[in-house]
Amino acid sequence: MIKKDLELERRWQALRLALKDNVGRKPKDMNAILFLIGVQELGKGPHSFSKEDKQDLMHIAICKVLSLSGFYRLEGTDENGWPHWVLEKKLPHFDLLEQEKLLKMHVIEYFENEIGLVF
Repeated sequence: MIKKDLELERRWQALRLALKDNVGRKPKDMNAILFLIGVQELGKGPHSFSKEDKQDLMHIAICKVLSLSGFYRLEGTDENGWPHWVLEKKLPHFDLLEQEKLLKMHVIEYFENEIGLVF
């Protein structure tokens, strides 16, 4: 298990460095990366977002990355172009550390498969 955790952390740090090369600065934490994914998935390009919009963007990102394992399904978009997701299967009950690992694995998969980043 420790070897898997070390490999996940190595890949996570490699992703952060790859994002630094692509966006100009290294994201400081998971929330910053989820925000980037949310902006990408919204597809409206960078602009100013309200605090509520930022929370919604991170929710979009979580749904998108967890959809890679079938937890969520894209239901469609609203009249403003914001995607809406439906829970397809119940998320496992994890402690905070396990939740973070699950998100890291899916975020890495997202950037490899959906964006094509190589790190």
